[in-house]
Amino acid sequence: MLYEIENVSYSYAGRFVALNRVSMTIESGERVVLLGPNGSGKSTLIKIMDGLLFPDSGAVRFMGRELTESNLCGSANRDFRRRVGLLFQNPEIQLFMPTVWEDVMFGPAQIGLCADEARRRVEWSMELLGISDLRDRAPHELSVGEKKRAAIAGVLALDPDVLLLDEPTAGLDPLSCRALIDIIFDAAESGKTIITATHDLHLVGEIADRVYVFGGDKSVIASGNAEEILRDEERLRRWNLAHIHRHRHGGVRHEHEHNHVHEHLHENGHTHL
Repeated sequence: MLYEIENVSYSYAGRFVALNRVSMTIESGERVVLLGPNGSGKSTLIKIMDGLLFPDSGAVRFMGRELTESNLCGSANRDFRRRVGLLFQNPEIQLFMPTVWEDVMFGPAQIGLCADEARRRVEWSMELLGISDLRDRAPHELSVGEKKRAAIAGVLALDPDVLLLDEPTAGLDPLSCRALIDIIFDAAESGKTIITATHDLHLVGEIADRVYVFGGDKSVIASGNAEEILRDEERLRRWNLAHIHRHRHGGVRHEHEHNHVHEHLHENGHTHL
């Protein structure tokens, strides 16, 4: 088992509940989505899974070893950081060096790679994200989408076994979103575990094998494969996750929900969802 999360609760400042007795398991190589509205605890759990926060109660184990402050120190912490990479929702948290190149290089330099290997990874990830021409730019000179791509490049340059992605498509244009989804596909096919926190239902159907749904009480209120979660439109409405589309026909205003599970028939006769 890669992650075992058992009855985890967490509160900010000891007063503001962020997670309420959350339990789940994640196998190596899975693509898992943490789905829920804003403020339901997804980002907090992602940070706990990255060892940036620690539960008030309950336990989180990574490959059988509990993630605690005492267990994440010295060589154990360095090994964990090599294996697990986190993309923050706000890329400005991740970008703090004078140039984009130095930001993307920061992670590989911290995990003890030789200079040539670190440089190779940085060049590869920047080219993959289409930001090679931004290498000498200061992060504050970038657009929101460019900052997000630079932050993603920094995570990929670590070549971690596990990718923790917190609202990865926020701030990206449609073309960049498509490129990111392709990167997630490629990473999953190479055997990496992808754990994504999002409220974007369009993303779920493409990148998830399994989904955990978070509710307003900061707990997991449902779980299942992506298809069965997305087909349950009544529960999506109840969870405040349904997308309402409004448009006009002949001067008459219409309102309907958008169905996130699409069927299309290929020429070979196979129906794909």
